[in-house]
Amino acid sequence: MRILHTSDWHLGQHFMGKSRQAEHQALIDWLLLQVDAHAVDAVLMAGDVFDTGAPPSYARALYSQLVVRLHSAGVALLLLAGNHDSVATLGESSALLARLSATVVADVVEPASHIVVLPRRGGEAGCIVCAVPFIRPRDVLQSQAGQSAEEKQQSMQAAIQAYYQSVYEAGRARQTELAQQLGRQLPLLATGHLTTVGASSNESVREIYVGSLEAYPTAAFPPVDYIALGHIHKPQKVGGLEHIRYCGSPIPLGFDEARQQKEVLLVDLAAEGLGAVTAIAVPRFQQMVSVSGNLQELATAISAAAAEALPAQTVWMEVTVAEDDYLADLPARIEALTQGLPVEVLRVRRVRGTAAASLAAEQSETLDELSPDDVFARRLAQEELAPELQRELRQRYRAVVTGLTEGAP
Repeated sequence: MRILHTSDWHLGQHFMGKSRQAEHQALIDWLLLQVDAHAVDAVLMAGDVFDTGAPPSYARALYSQLVVRLHSAGVALLLLAGNHDSVATLGESSALLARLSATVVADVVEPASHIVVLPRRGGEAGCIVCAVPFIRPRDVLQSQAGQSAEEKQQSMQAAIQAYYQSVYEAGRARQTELAQQLGRQLPLLATGHLTTVGASSNESVREIYVGSLEAYPTAAFPPVDYIALGHIHKPQKVGGLEHIRYCGSPIPLGFDEARQQKEVLLVDLAAEGLGAVTAIAVPRFQQMVSVSGNLQELATAISAAAAEALPAQTVWMEVTVAEDDYLADLPARIEALTQGLPVEVLRVRRVRGTAAASLAAEQSETLDELSPDDVFARRLAQEELAPELQRELRQRYRAVVTGLTEGAP
């Protein structure tokens, strides 16, 4: 049995004014090629299918396309809800998708209902999954008055552990039942969408774990053959364990992920348990680059990044300015550095390394010593805005000032 483990697609993400629709379409096309090339039996998506609870229509269309194309390829699909997903949105079409070889687990329900038997191609049972989605506090715990923060965290951990144990026991019962029917034992898996102890995160991950629980201990998971996790966007083993994995998001969801090699995982299973886990590198469908330095260093870095642009695409860029960050006309200077290059700056950040020195000089200044243009420029410099937006704001400001001046007696 071979499973492709993926998670955190965030269909419908609107990233700094940019749609990810083209990237997700390219991802689906690529994924179907991998499914065929590697003879995948089933695809497991461990949460955050959508970016919001009310995804745009094109995101729903991509979702439907993925389901239909995998069904046509004879490949089963298991979809788990994440913290970004709406239980109602995922659940509304679950009965229909079940007719297309797709199982949706959107909410925490009675433990036996979380047991999913995934088939091999051709329909023969291949493995059993304890399919646990994102767990909200209300799903497993009733709050008690007077509890300290530490007591709440301990209660939440105990409640989640107890729930996993109950689902695991239901999975074991199903495993025993099928072993008697089939004459062979099926491997047993579990899923989760949460932060575990020791997992390395990044700024693109929304800091929602599980209620007051900051991170779930690895040792608290049940003893299954493989645990397919979602929520953390960086691919990694948990605690160095081969069988507990975050596959990570397949596309960078923030500039802090721009240098990560994105992956999906091929999980090979046999009756005796886990065989091997193989990472498949996901190609970059849209170049995203974060560069930093002073203006001289940035000129070199921006040119180098522009050389990596894909055909008929611009590179999305985040620019962090050091040393020269005090300049009032910084956006215009950044724009000049990118002139004629296939680069689009989505965010300019300033390193406030010179803040102390500049504050010392500014403390003796009064408004009488500053022109309205100086005040506006300094206020605008405090914002992290794209050069195009800063230029538009400066133009509007000048138009307002000109109008006031011309209308003055």
